[in-house]
Amino acid sequence: MEATLDVVKREGRGKNEARRLRAAGRIPAVVYGAVKDDKQPMGVPVAVDPTEVLRILHSEAGANTLITLKLDGTESRVMVKEYQLDPVTHQLLHADFYQLAMDRAITVTVPVAIKGEAKGVKQQGGLLDFVTRELQVQCLPAEIPEHIDVDVTELMLHQAIRVRDVPANPTWKLLNEPDTMLVHVVLPKAEEAPAAAEGEAAAAAAPAPAAPAEPEVIKKGKVEKEGEEAPKK
Repeated sequence: MEATLDVVKREGRGKNEARRLRAAGRIPAVVYGAVKDDKQPMGVPVAVDPTEVLRILHSEAGANTLITLKLDGTESRVMVKEYQLDPVTHQLLHADFYQLAMDRAITVTVPVAIKGEAKGVKQQGGLLDFVTRELQVQCLPAEIPEHIDVDVTELMLHQAIRVRDVPANPTWKLLNEPDTMLVHVVLPKAEEAPAAAEGEAAAAAAPAPAAPAEPEVIKKGKVEKEGEEAPKK
């Protein structure tokens, strides 16, 4: 998927500037230039519409979407590098973009898509255990796959599909270890014996003192700081 995004340069920095931007319907962001000689140039501070960025992040390609970024009459191809969400409202607070060299391979994370119904499930009563749901892929920016298909149709009980079993593709290369398990068919967990269940029920018949309710623990998100990189999503 490809998208277009308009941004404008911003001069101010700090929390007050961030609040002013959000009041105007924009958020602070930074655009980093393409890597040259293994060095990343200084970022350009910009302001962007958070609705448009969220639309891109919520698309099927997500953060792997190739974006045509328009700034001061010029265009460049970028991708979302990092972004920060409010831990309570989940509103977008900050975003970083990095410019791409279209002839240089990059490494991205791509979801695994299961295709078909395993014979080990349909015919042998097994359960499909989806172990690895994302893979590291190296490819050119224009060749990023939206997902890696894994056909499980012929998978029988106790059989597995690993990275080495994924058919090679001329446009991208998998970077995960070949022995990494993607999916396998396993036996369902054995049900507990009725006698054991009855014994447990009898032991539980005696009233027990009620335990006090534990408070819900909510992890506090990272405090927003202008210019500080946000955690990857």
